[in-house]
Amino acid sequence: MFIKGREKAKNRRDKEREAQDKVSVYHSHALPLDMEDITRDYDKPVTDAGLAAKTSLIVRVGMLDLGAGTGSFRVREMMHRIAFPLGVHVRSDVNLTDIEATCTDGKERITEVVDLPTTGVNTERIWLLEHFADWFSVRCGLTSLYHHESSISTELVDSLGTRESEGSALRAIKKHRKKLASKLPTGEYAEHFEHYQPDSFAHGTKPITVREAHARLDTIEHRHPLYSPQFAGFASAVACASFVFLLGGGPIDMLGAFIGAGVGHYVRRLLLARHINQFFVTFVVVALAAVACVGTLRLFGLFDPAALEHDTAYIGATLFVIPGFPLVTGGLDIAKIDYPSGIQRLTYALSIILMATLAGWAVARIVMLNPRGFEPLGLNDWTNGMLRCIMAFGGVWGFSVMFNSPQRMALTAASIGAVTDTLRLEIQDLFGVPPEAAAFVGAFIAGILASFWRSAVRRGWLPPHLGYPRICLTVPSIVIMVPGLYMYRAMFYLGQFNTLQALDWGFRAFMVILCLPVGLAMARVITDRSWRYDK
Repeated sequence: MFIKGREKAKNRRDKEREAQDKVSVYHSHALPLDMEDITRDYDKPVTDAGLAAKTSLIVRVGMLDLGAGTGSFRVREMMHRIAFPLGVHVRSDVNLTDIEATCTDGKERITEVVDLPTTGVNTERIWLLEHFADWFSVRCGLTSLYHHESSISTELVDSLGTRESEGSALRAIKKHRKKLASKLPTGEYAEHFEHYQPDSFAHGTKPITVREAHARLDTIEHRHPLYSPQFAGFASAVACASFVFLLGGGPIDMLGAFIGAGVGHYVRRLLLARHINQFFVTFVVVALAAVACVGTLRLFGLFDPAALEHDTAYIGATLFVIPGFPLVTGGLDIAKIDYPSGIQRLTYALSIILMATLAGWAVARIVMLNPRGFEPLGLNDWTNGMLRCIMAFGGVWGFSVMFNSPQRMALTAASIGAVTDTLRLEIQDLFGVPPEAAAFVGAFIAGILASFWRSAVRRGWLPPHLGYPRICLTVPSIVIMVPGLYMYRAMFYLGQFNTLQALDWGFRAFMVILCLPVGLAMARVITDRSWRYDK
């Protein structure tokens, strides 16, 4: 009887799974690309294709950019950059995980809706899509919109998915830069959608077909992460250990954070690769990181009893889950008066923070921790300033690697973060500037430096292949300013029903978080006319 019952239950589960599989075949997050009105134009030049095929490219680029974690304003901008060479007008609503876009060519009109199963951060994809937009523009017979040398984007995108790596492509470009230099346009580089005259690279270019464009997007979409889970775990360990020092922790605190964060992010990568729910993963890995940190300190305490008194170190070990990207991009969306997307991003970020702080509080209660902050290290001002600069560099580099930034991009962001975060902490200590105002200053200068870097690349002061999207430099450089310690302490006191302390730390965290995107938005208004004027 028991065996027959188990067999019946197994058969029932098999039938349910089979039914779910059949239904899933008809469920996709975008319109299928094998629809007749798209496939019949697959081998036509994109400029001659029908509106359905053009829309499939425009919306797919927006979907890939949205899935990489960028803000809605950049998604719209990217879709317009693809639509412009095609002679298509786009009106779109972009939220956290969905896009509703209406495209028209003056004769027909199509509305397409896509939705993502989840969200994440991938700065390499943001960077590649920007090059794809320039490559697409050149292959349509125009010039690149953002990069001074169109050969950079063309060689880079053409090398994707082949044995020739991006680095090899860039080395090949350097060999013939001198030949192209005399043919490149002169004068002020046109920003946004003001084209200069087509350069020699665009002449004679074979028109791209719809199939070729989608093949390039396939390559970008299905690229493996740049770093293995082991290396990403190491980067997380470096970032959180550096974060702990910047918060005032010492070598023992940094050791605990290093082990905990490394183990936590390694497991996080493995779980997310299996598409497990983000909120569940966040709770599990934060608890695991905290336990690993506490266990390390308890083990170290067998040799040095002073290690047992470092109760705050576990917070540093869990800071790798703080969703700095959606926090910042949500604020920037609101600055662009895009309230639906901004509110959704902030809600998502707060949900992740809630799960993380709950897990941290649970571990603290179980093992009887009492995080009261870090003991002063007693370093002189010069030594402290130099160590802060080094640790800020390492912390931003670690977060950039976690965001899947290529090494050159990660080192550039780390250099900006080393300047801005050291400055933020120094003006707090030396001049008594409130943390909120210091965070604003740090974010503002990070935005200015990122804009200066991009302008230097455009003007030829820096090699053209170092032109990275601002958001890929600014957000990693200020993520380390997000007050994760304040958030965890607020939840700790809330769990003890000490509401006054919980509100105190909660509002401190809120004010710092508020000032970070405001500082970036102010920098964009000053340096970018598309932000300076409402059009």
